[in-house]
Amino acid sequence: MDIFKDLLKFTVVDIIDVILVALLLYYIYRLIKGTVAINIFIGIIIIYGAWMLTDFLNMELLTSIFGGFMKVGIIALIVVFQPEIRKFLLMVGSTNFGGRKKFFQQINFLKTEQTSETDVDAIISACSKMSVSRTGALIVFERNNNLDFLSSSGDEMNIKVTQPIIESIFFKNSPLHDGAIIVSNNVVKATRVILPVNNEKHIPQRFGLRHRAAIGVTEKTDALALVVSEETGHISYFKDGEFVVFEDSNELNSMIKTDLA
Repeated sequence: MDIFKDLLKFTVVDIIDVILVALLLYYIYRLIKGTVAINIFIGIIIIYGAWMLTDFLNMELLTSIFGGFMKVGIIALIVVFQPEIRKFLLMVGSTNFGGRKKFFQQINFLKTEQTSETDVDAIISACSKMSVSRTGALIVFERNNNLDFLSSSGDEMNIKVTQPIIESIFFKNSPLHDGAIIVSNNVVKATRVILPVNNEKHIPQRFGLRHRAAIGVTEKTDALALVVSEETGHISYFKDGEFVVFEDSNELNSMIKTDLA
């Protein structure tokens, strides 16, 4: 009867508490889905559930065993989840709230019709021309996570995005063509940017450092990346550390605009 009385005392604060815990678990799941860490995460939840159950049933020996494992295991978890913890802290610490007109526009169910400020058409046209001439390019689109910590590794710019500008930056004889460019709100923030390279994922041998760099930056931040291969001229699109498949340039154009909006 006491349990039911406690349930009846459920307050608004308790509801907010449950919602925040659910959001935290959801974002943790998003960070580790598709990795080996997801299995470890599920295992931790099972052990924690068993610990709570044994404690509720007053099974003192099992409770002490599970409790000791949870207390000592936290050190091992920090080691195992080091990349995910780093990505989570980076995402929280570098969120670019100032780049949004309204905070509530970031919440999907409150969104009205939004369009990206970035001239995606010009960028796709430039990539298509560079694809024909097999000119290598790496373009990073900044979203919520502020990428100033990456921009500082290159040359700071403040140039409006146009097709000729993109093509001239990556022209083979241009002093700016090495490295990546970062685009934010239709402005090229920086050129010759050095990106973190992912050496863990197995990707086809025909893909090189640009593709690994695109995987690395989209894994560690919420940025998007476009790569034009210098060897094949193929255009690749990356999001959340993964290749995104598209049929043609029109579909790619639409996908980028949707992801940026």
